[in-house]
Amino acid sequence: MAGRRRWSTEEILDAAAELLSAGDTESFSVRRLAATLGTDSSSLYRHFRSKTELLRAVADRILLASMDGYRPEGDWKQRITALALRVREAFGRQPQLAAVWGRYASGGAGSRLVMEEVLQALRASGLPDEQIPACYHRLAVLIAALIASEAGFGGITAEEREQGMEHFRVAVLGADPERFPALAHFARDVRPLGADRGAAFEEILAAQLAQIEAAAGPDRPAGDTRTG
Repeated sequence: MAGRRRWSTEEILDAAAELLSAGDTESFSVRRLAATLGTDSSSLYRHFRSKTELLRAVADRILLASMDGYRPEGDWKQRITALALRVREAFGRQPQLAAVWGRYASGGAGSRLVMEEVLQALRASGLPDEQIPACYHRLAVLIAALIASEAGFGGITAEEREQGMEHFRVAVLGADPERFPALAHFARDVRPLGADRGAAFEEILAAQLAQIEAAAGPDRPAGDTRTG
């Protein structure tokens, strides 16, 4: 009787990513993954010690893919913006996995590459070294939150999106002006969460980078890309 096939780490991650793309992290389990592969859970635990470790590895592969072919160009703000857009695009192709990244921080090769580039760019901004870790953390939280939010919206159906728009119109345009005077005043200009998310992503990121630039002070030339 032939033994069960031995799955490689990459094959396991491929299957896990596919299973996650069809569902979510709550329904995902090592047991379900093992059943999909036609093996038992113990064989997968030889590669990953826990479900969390497996999910971190899946998310890290998205980060690694986003860095494929990346070359730093431009000043420090352009570098961070370009990198953030690459990560956003990579998770946009597998939106269900964006929540995995936000929930399970990765320490793999992809994560290290992203962290290194952002930290190098922040050093080029002129910020004192002691301020860079806090700025990096704020940027990482912001980018992860924006990507997860956008991915969550992108995962709904066209019918669900239209229902959401209708609820938004009723809630905003039908607001009682006595109880909600500001909402009634801005009702025709307030936009739903799903509108122009791409532009909003870049505008919010640009605002955060402008704050960092202001904190760095006026002494650093705008095009300085020094990393050391």
